[in-house]
Amino acid sequence: MPHLPESLRIETRAVLKRAREASWAMAQAPGNLKNRWLLLLAEKLVAQREAIIQANQLDLQNAVQAGRSGAMVDRLRLDDRGIQSLVTALHEIAAMADPVGRLVSGEVRPQGFEVRKQRVPLGVIGMVYESRPNVTVDAAALCLKAGNAVVLRGGSEALQSNTVLFEILRDALRDVGLPEDAVQQPATAERAAIEALVSERDGLDLCIPRGGTQLIDFIMQVARVPVIQHYQGVCHLYVHSAADLAQATRVVVNSKAQRPGTCNATEAVLVDAAVADEAVPMLTRALVQAGVQVRACERAIAYAGGQAVAAQADDYGHEFNDMICLLRVVDDLDDALAHIRKFGSRHTEGILTRDMHAAQRFTQGVDASCVVVNASTRLNDGSCLGLGAEIGISTTKLHAYGPMGLDSLTTERWLVVGDGHIRQ
Repeated sequence: MPHLPESLRIETRAVLKRAREASWAMAQAPGNLKNRWLLLLAEKLVAQREAIIQANQLDLQNAVQAGRSGAMVDRLRLDDRGIQSLVTALHEIAAMADPVGRLVSGEVRPQGFEVRKQRVPLGVIGMVYESRPNVTVDAAALCLKAGNAVVLRGGSEALQSNTVLFEILRDALRDVGLPEDAVQQPATAERAAIEALVSERDGLDLCIPRGGTQLIDFIMQVARVPVIQHYQGVCHLYVHSAADLAQATRVVVNSKAQRPGTCNATEAVLVDAAVADEAVPMLTRALVQAGVQVRACERAIAYAGGQAVAAQADDYGHEFNDMICLLRVVDDLDDALAHIRKFGSRHTEGILTRDMHAAQRFTQGVDASCVVVNASTRLNDGSCLGLGAEIGISTTKLHAYGPMGLDSLTTERWLVVGDGHIRQ
């Protein structure tokens, strides 16, 4: 880090050192103590909800004044409902089995010694994220339950919310007797702190960035530690020729319009040419009624009844994060797969069909962290998939793919148990 201030490097190393020492204690912490922390944290969130909401209101006001998009403001919001969701997630995580020390497999070798594989913590995890102050709590809860320490670097747009939540996290750790340094944050909110954090070779064991492409690209350029990318969510739904069109329309509207600013919202709908004359008007009408702007390809716009605008070249493969949806007519299933291979981001892809042979062909032919059949892409979420919460949705395959819960925040090691066995 030759161009970074020496003072920042020293401060970052001090943060990482404290986190490393705390990680050793967390790796040995009994599961019931970690669960006590999670449940106490839930109580503290409820008790301090007014302070959290007041801080969040300041962030929201600043975001509106700065001209942030509606989707960005939505991601930033932490209201009563959001706090209750966090409380629910904390209870669900506390109820889950502790992954630390869990035996994954075991066998007795012919020589008579036993070979086991067990789960162990990763160590120190760095979480770099934008907006979404709920990530502050979700990430800390999952990382610590999995026996790790975590360094949280939220975006400046959520500074007020994250500051309050950070103190609540550490207060709860102190109260149950766990090391408060298991939750750390960089010494400064400046962007340079990110580079300082990820370029220390012996610092983090893993960095998980969540945010826009600029943030993730920057981290990938400067990181000297392993990085799991929570990258773009260019999600597609393919309306097959054998789809139940009424059901497909409901699913498409939910996938796009329920929360358009999320990474698992559908950004493009592909319609099979065999049903385009009926499906395109239905889909367009329903999306427009839901407040979505439909950007249609040349073939689709002919069926859209004047309710769509012409799609431009850069709409393909674009993550709108807004009430905008691409609509394209494709020749058949193979054409849909070809489109997804070209423009998808390996996040979530789906097919709507009553033909299970076609569904099987689609699931085998598409590369994505989650594939949905006759369901909303919004279901690719840690809570929906039974993880309690998620620290991110990995679009890379090492070492996790898709929503990352407790198991993804551990790794496996070998354990050999013998009785004086030696290598012959």
